[in-house]
Amino acid sequence: MARTIRIASAQYPIDELTSMAAFDAKLARWVEQAVVKGAQLLVFPEYASMELARIAGRHISRDLHASIEVMQYCIADYEAKYASLAKRHGVHILAGSAPTRLADGSVVNRARLFTPHGETGSQQKQILTRSEVEDWGIDAGSGLCVFDIGLAKIGIAICYDSEFPLIVRAMCDAGAEVILVPSCTDTAYGYYRVRNACAARALENQVYVVQSCTVGAADWSAAVDQNAGAAGFFAPSDPLFSSPSGVLEEGQMNAAQWVFATLDLDLLAEVRKDGDVFNTRDWDKQPGAAELPPAKVVTFR
Repeated sequence: MARTIRIASAQYPIDELTSMAAFDAKLARWVEQAVVKGAQLLVFPEYASMELARIAGRHISRDLHASIEVMQYCIADYEAKYASLAKRHGVHILAGSAPTRLADGSVVNRARLFTPHGETGSQQKQILTRSEVEDWGIDAGSGLCVFDIGLAKIGIAICYDSEFPLIVRAMCDAGAEVILVPSCTDTAYGYYRVRNACAARALENQVYVVQSCTVGAADWSAAVDQNAGAAGFFAPSDPLFSSPSGVLEEGQMNAAQWVFATLDLDLLAEVRKDGDVFNTRDWDKQPGAAELPPAKVVTFR
């Protein structure tokens, strides 16, 4: 029997929620919709958490730094909801990332993964956009991980990180078969930068790449006021796959929806072993190809 994993990738709308109960109901509804369609891993986008700032009032959500600060009081409840739903439905969930203050006082952009068995793992964004540095005051994270969830080995490259080949390469060298790219882009230009990066990372590493995104306008938010994009699933361009373009599935631009795909991991291994080209094994033949810092492998039961 082929090794497969069915993934749901969210085109997640930023809604004006005025209570934690409203958020709980929204998230429960979204998770249930994906579970009904057979999803085993659900992917939510970068900074999806920021809609919670509205709960503190518009005077908070319209102030970027106040929004980031109030999030520090919401994160525990926010992540607990994802953990509870992962257990209840027996699925893995990558929660929408959140600006998270660490013990040393730095604030990183962190995405947390929840398993059906109550285990958690997290990935911090490595390279920040100029807006995150100049406006948000977010700090660069450290450390790369690959999570062995039993169904597949996955890496997480948060939005802009996907645009830097060595980050994803380190994950693939550590065994990643699927790279999750939670993103938040406010224009079509930003969306296509990330989308094109996803396609490139899939090609050069012969790996599956899954993009999730925020969608919709939220004039009450200083953090996520404009959101544009579409979720997508990308694979190497190889005759063993059905799509010559390498795009396996893609959502309708800017629509609130789930996008689904069932990824065949045995087929991916066959492409790496006997495909038309050997991008993965030929990586080190590039002039200047350097040794990469290893990604840490985290194994869940």
